[in-house]
Amino acid sequence: MTADRKSPRRPFEDTRERWPMMTLHERFEQIVAIVLSFLVAVVVLIALFQLFHRILPLVHGGALDILDHEVFQSLFGAIMTVLIAMEFRHSIVRLALRHESIIQVKTVVLIALLALSRKLVILDITTTGAATIAALAGATLALGIVYWLLREREDRIARQKSGLAPTAG
Repeated sequence: MTADRKSPRRPFEDTRERWPMMTLHERFEQIVAIVLSFLVAVVVLIALFQLFHRILPLVHGGALDILDHEVFQSLFGAIMTVLIAMEFRHSIVRLALRHESIIQVKTVVLIALLALSRKLVILDITTTGAATIAALAGATLALGIVYWLLREREDRIARQKSGLAPTAG
């Protein structure tokens, strides 16, 4: 049974194997992706450390009231910032590991949706105008539709490759 499983490959092994065959531009892309991945990982670690640094004293002192709207906004805004950075790093790592040749539009749309969601969570509706809230809602709806369309397109292509008939609806 263990003979059927592939041994886990070391990170960037594909890159090392393909390096001699890569063009100068492809090598440049790989180096940039690896450096960016490292930098974003550092940012994620710093953000996570700051999140712990902010939360632990509140929890230890018993002052963390998650039902307080301002605490909720601050806490979940920080958590979503870490999640956005992690998704961004994931897309860079996928590029660096050559699973994708370029950063996919769907990933960019997803990150934009996460950023807008974060903005809506931390938004103070008492000081924000209705036009701004409507604009953010419209942008979120538009990006949601684009994401759905991109996902539907990928699903359709996958069905065509596998020879399955398209589903109704």
